[in-house]
Parts: sequence; C-alpha cells; structure tokens
Amino acid sequence: MTAVTATTPDAFRPALHYAARSTWLNDPNGLIFHEGVYHLYYQNNPEGNVWGNMSWGHATSPDLVTWTEHPVAIACDELEDIFSGSIVFDRHNTSGFGTEFKAPLVAVYTSAYKQASEHHGVQAQSLAYSLDGGYTWTKHAGNPVLSRGSSEFRDPKVFRYEGDAGSYWVMVAVEAQDFEAVFYKSEDLKSWELLSSFGPANATGGVWECPDLFPLAVDGDPGNLKWVLTVNLNPGGPNGGSAGQYFVGDFDGTTFTSATTVTKGLQDPDRLGHYQWLDWGRDYYAAVSFSDVPDGRRLMIAWMNNWQYANNIPTTPWRSPMSLVRDVSLKGTDGGWRLVQQVAREFTSVPAGTPPFMAGAGEISEGTHLLDGAAGSVQRIEATFMPGTAEEFGLIVRGNGTHGTRIGIRPAEGRIVVDRRESGQTDFHETFASIDTAPIEPAGNSYDLTVYVDQCSVEVFAQGGQVTLSELIFPASTSTDVSLYAAGGTATINSLNITQYA
Repeated sequence: MTAVTATTPDAFRPALHYAARSTWLNDPNGLIFHEGVYHLYYQNNPEGNVWGNMSWGHATSPDLVTWTEHPVAIACDELEDIFSGSIVFDRHNTSGFGTEFKAPLVAVYTSAYKQASEHHGVQAQSLAYSLDGGYTWTKHAGNPVLSRGSSEFRDPKVFRYEGDAGSYWVMVAVEAQDFEAVFYKSEDLKSWELLSSFGPANATGGVWECPDLFPLAVDGDPGNLKWVLTVNLNPGGPNGGSAGQYFVGDFDGTTFTSATTVTKGLQDPDRLGHYQWLDWGRDYYAAVSFSDVPDGRRLMIAWMNNWQYANNIPTTPWRSPMSLVRDVSLKGTDGGWRLVQQVAREFTSVPAGTPPFMAGAGEISEGTHLLDGAAGSVQRIEATFMPGTAEEFGLIVRGNGTHGTRIGIRPAEGRIVVDRRESGQTDFHETFASIDTAPIEPAGNSYDLTVYVDQCSVEVFAQGGQVTLSELIFPASTSTDVSLYAAGGTATINSLNITQYA
C-alpha cells in the first residue's frame, strides 16, 4: 500500500477527540466537574511535541464534546517535573488553603525531583491550590506532603471517603516497580497515614501506574455497591505495550479486597487473556475518572497512544489525542462482574454532517463489498451481525478499495479483531502494524458493534460496551470508504446505521 505522510500541519487532527493545539500530551490528570465545567488536565510538554518538561496542560468543556485549551496550569521548574495526579474540591476547607468566602480546589500531584533539588531522584506527593476555579495554581510551600524516599512512588488519585469507617480523604498511589497500589488517609490533605496496600496481582508485565478507586452500583442497584480498582501498566498489555486493567471487590475505608484476582503475585503469562482489561486495543492508557460528576455518573477518559511508539506517531505540530469520554457502569454476568463502557451520552447530540446512512438486513457474501453512499472520515457506525459459515466477517473503515482498517468477528475463535496492517501509514515504528484481538461472546446469536471513526482513530464498543478496543490509525485523507466483508463463507448484516459528522 502507498505510504501516507503527514505533509501539512494538523494532518490527522481529530474532529471528535481532544488534542493539544501544538504540543505533546499524555496521561489525563486532575479530572473534575466544577461550577458547571469539566476540567481536563494532562501531562504536557509546553516546549515540544515529544515527551519532556512534564507540566499540567489544561482544557475545559461545558459538555464533554467541545474543548477549549488554556495556558499551562502547573508548570515544571528547575526543581521538579509535575507528574500525574488528581484534583479535589475541598468544600469544607480542610486544607486551610481557602478563604472565608472561597473553598479551594486542591491538586495532589507527583513531584519528580531533579538534580537541583534536595530531594533529587525521589518521587513524592505534593499539593497546589486554586481559588479561581482551576485556572491559576499556587504550589504549597510545604511540599512534598508525602514521601516514601522512593524513586517510583507516583500518580495519586484522591477522593473523599464517606462510610462506616468515617469521613476523610483517601489517596491511592502506586509503587510502580513493586506492582503495588498503596492507600493513605488524611484529614487535611497535608498529613497522610498509611492504610494498606494491594498487589502484586494479575498483570505485572510492566510497571503499575495511574490507579483509580471508585464505587459502582451493580446493574444500577444502589443497594449492591462494589468497588473498582483500576491500574494501568507499561508494558504488559494483552496485545502489546501499555494498557489498563481493573479489579472488582470491596473497600472498607482501609483495605481493598479483590474478588476478581486471577493471579496473586507476578503474572502467569498463560493467563494474560483471562485478566480484566479496561480496553483490549493498543491505544487506551492511563485511564482515570472524573470527580464530582452530577447524578452519580462515573466518567472516564484515557490517553490514546501506546508507549511503544508514542513519540513516533506521524502527527504535527501536536502529538497524541485523548480518547472519547466514556460512561462506565458495572454489570453482573455469569462470569462475574464486568465493566461496561459507552461513549458519554453527550455525543448523541453532536450534529450530523449529512443524513445518516441506513441499510436493512441482508446476506454478506464472501469478499469485500463497498457501501455506496457510506463514505466518511468522521463517523459513528452501529451494526448488528449474525454469523453464518464465514470464518470472519465485519467492517472495513477508512478504506481504499480492499485496504483499510478491518474490524471483524471470528465466531469459531470467540474473538473480535482490529487489523490495522493496511490502515494507512504504519512504517513509522516496527510495532504499529498489528492485529489486535479480544474475547467476545454472541448475545442471542448476534454481535453488535458501535464504532467511532475519527481522523486518526477507531474506538470499538462491542456487545453493548462489554468489550472495547481503541486504536490509532493514520489513513490517507482520500481513504474514506466503508465496506462489509466476509471471509471463508457468508454472514448476515441485521442492521447498519452510519452517522456522518462534519
């Protein structure tokens, strides 16, 4: 296939996903809904489009769809890089950073101390506060507030715990190279007491990073709450490189107890496919959730890239998008609890660029079948299939003839596949051209897919969001075809609806 090259500024810039204007970004940080606004902070290099000079970039949105980029929120300096962390609204001013009339937002972040610092080589937790709703920040004079003397202690997620054990702040952070989540409590965000630790468990093929801990109602029943611990790791993902996993269990205010641990201690390589993954794709990392979202919603967003090739993706002047924001819920299944992820409902109101493409039921004969009138660069595709004799069947998106990104079902194997070997430009890194798979089971002998296609990505939500795969792609601007295909036999398309975005 002819190579595709980003020859013009902003080639591949997403239409639906957030990306910084002209710089590098990675992990989302400090996610919070405050005074009617969603705040997305993120690891940012203000000076370039590769990793370095780690600071907190900042964007806001009223609706999770349209984002406005702001100046750097918390900047690195000669003493420290500003690594990942979280923000809380200290409504009762427990920290004392507020005033008589204004409660503060408090950022809890990892200080990665540099050569010039007396803490050189240490990663420790520090504070900054804002009295103007999160736009300007002042670093706490008493930083760091929590140090273990460790070079790999990072990524604090802080929330307010209210339960039988009392009312206080809880922090979950990681000892990255020990594959361990550590839990602390505090009354004032400044003094911290160790509660417990969790791990190693399940996937330990790479360092643990960016943890999160939150309760979810099973099947929407508020009387049946479980706690979800998410841990991202690099490398060690199910299809290579970085990824995120989750555990479901209980948290009593002191200890997290997992009910879904498959492997205690270091992972068994043969069980990698049995762990619970946030996303089976190559490009969904450092996922964390927003705080203080109305109506008890749990919203999550991730960095859409993979550390294997993150600095090499062919975008300019920016590098790396975020995923779409997802509504996360917990479902009870015969195999245990499973996270269900759907694109945040706000995206259903995004105006379509043209009338939708719709097709009724029909047989998919062997081969590739171009859908006239379905072409587009930015789309939501909703499709339901039934298997027949085909070994594999599905969709080709951002296509050019038979080439494109292939999203298929292999019913005999019980797998869903995203094949990006012919997705466009792939030669910028040896690991990018890939076939990535995840387990999938039919529901009533059918498979449903919702696929969000953007200028440089596909996000696949299968079986109502029980299985997700997120993948970067870099197709030619002229590769806009949508096709159905079947290999080794036939299949049936029950319904197909394509929403085109301008």
